[in-house]
Amino acid sequence: MEDPSLLATADSTSPEQILPTSDISINSETPSTSTLSQETTSFTASLQSRSPESQNVVVSHLCVSSLGTLTPHISCLAVHEKFLYAASGEDIHVYDLTTHTHIDTFRNNKPTSGSVKSIAFQEGKIFTAHQDSKIRVWRITASKRHRLVSTLPTVKDFLRRSILPKNYVRVRRHKKRLWIEHNDAVSGLAMAEGFMYSASWDKSFKIWRTSDLRCVESVKAHDDAVNAVAVSASGTVYTASADGCIRVWERAGEERTHTLITTLEKHKSTVNALALSGDGSSLFSGGCESWILVWEREESANHMAATQALVGHTGPVLCLITVNNMIISGSSDRTVRIWRPGVDGRYHCTLMLEGHVKPVKSLVAVSSGTSYDVVSICSGSLDGEIKVWEVSAAAFNAKS
Repeated sequence: MEDPSLLATADSTSPEQILPTSDISINSETPSTSTLSQETTSFTASLQSRSPESQNVVVSHLCVSSLGTLTPHISCLAVHEKFLYAASGEDIHVYDLTTHTHIDTFRNNKPTSGSVKSIAFQEGKIFTAHQDSKIRVWRITASKRHRLVSTLPTVKDFLRRSILPKNYVRVRRHKKRLWIEHNDAVSGLAMAEGFMYSASWDKSFKIWRTSDLRCVESVKAHDDAVNAVAVSASGTVYTASADGCIRVWERAGEERTHTLITTLEKHKSTVNALALSGDGSSLFSGGCESWILVWEREESANHMAATQALVGHTGPVLCLITVNNMIISGSSDRTVRIWRPGVDGRYHCTLMLEGHVKPVKSLVAVSSGTSYDVVSICSGSLDGEIKVWEVSAAAFNAKS
């Protein structure tokens, strides 16, 4: 199966088809509204002129390094302590961010494992999600090399579950598999309180206990591939799918299994990326219609409501992260955009980073080791290059 986040790039939906409904405010960073439908023009008119704060912000940024790989197509980035992990095809490259030097490359020896889709860390372990539906677990040796220690589901868990017929589920017309197995690419990983959450193109997400590497729950989540998963500090799970929906899950009942709380349906096409604010009160989502939606929890209800649509990218939004009250987005239009809230409470694009020659597939942000006032952003592209940007905190905190 091809990556759903890239399938819609060539035949993107027109602006008239993708504009959100009237209960969402739209912040457009484009100078013209001629393409906006009549239904939404009234909601965008008041937002076309920027607030005084967004006009007077002084932005300082610098591309301090470009890290190339021998293999193209950066599929994901992750940061652990001072090290940057970059997946390129089946290889995972490790860089020291203090010196911007390459220190290791490791990969699974099986040629059928496919590309690496996501990387996560917990309890001294490195978890990698792969195209072949497996999750692999690595540890760092005394010689600072990476050693494969397990593949999920583990052989022990597989044998224990395979005895009982009730543990098998139908995945195709004439094929059954254990419920602890993904049967398509594992697209995303998220960590929270001793558990790992894995999203897959098989339309499900699974929960794994990281202490013993056992799968403890599997949830049929969507009608199409699940592209992203995010988990709040309170344990609420958010899943984004190629079916155009975001679903919200929480533990309920005596067995404390995950139950669907609500479905968020403002996107008109594939949803590729999710990010949560630091306190978990806001959710941000990006999809193939090139918009970023801002969702906030309603005080009178136990669900999220879309409150703003951020317009600026000219291609599908492929990745999102949050840092220092900022939203940072990467797109198939080859740019990285930084969005910050203005005095009006709405987010505005205050900086666009250019330099990649192919779509920006992954982003991470790291604190500077020399100054708290500088945030380093790493962007990975399908051109095989990783750019390291330093953005001044003055751009974050400037006042009109």
